[in-house]
Amino acid sequence: MGTDASSGVRSRPGSSLAKSSIPVAPFIASVKNLQDIIGEIEARLDEKDEVRELAIKSSRALARLCSATIHALHKSEDSDTPLREAREEAMKLRSVLEEHPDLYHSGFVENALQELCEAAVVHAIAHGRSLPSPSDLGATDASYLLGLGDAVGELRRFALEELRRGNVKAAAEDLKTMEDIFDALVRFDYPSGFVAVKRKQDVARSLIEKTRGEIVVATRGKALEDKLDRLERGS
Repeated sequence: MGTDASSGVRSRPGSSLAKSSIPVAPFIASVKNLQDIIGEIEARLDEKDEVRELAIKSSRALARLCSATIHALHKSEDSDTPLREAREEAMKLRSVLEEHPDLYHSGFVENALQELCEAAVVHAIAHGRSLPSPSDLGATDASYLLGLGDAVGELRRFALEELRRGNVKAAAEDLKTMEDIFDALVRFDYPSGFVAVKRKQDVARSLIEKTRGEIVVATRGKALEDKLDRLERGS
């Protein structure tokens, strides 16, 4: 129990009168640097936002260059130039995000790096060269595996084009490469939250089965044509 000096009334510790006697000054002193703290946070977030915008633009440019590389490969045009520019863009992107690793592992950057890995892998296969590694491309392991899975779809396009030209042997070679990539991918049995490669495995398996069936049909058709040609020449 306390006594109010002005009224002589004794106050209880839990009463409003007792609470009103708590000094206010310490609370004012404890938050006087709040604006300084908020200002520092705001400056850091403003910088990160600017870097993020640059990374988004760079990722889009990277995706366009990778698409141009794939297109040039299918058209038998110059694919070296857009791929070289794509790798340069990837290095620039990595440099911009050097102090922001959280952004480097964000979705839009990972997607762009995945497209780079796909384009670089397909380009190497098409030119009979050794495959680049993730470190060669400045890519993460996850983006490399996902890009490798996407390369199976592009190889199927090559195989179908060879079948259209009547080159069954070349199509069969493309199929063999697809199977080699699939065999490599199925070694990775991790949770999707760690490496989301399961869907790529399923898609690759389906594409391989379809391509194999089409090559079998084409092979039989080619054998029949050859047999008819021999019969015509013999007659």
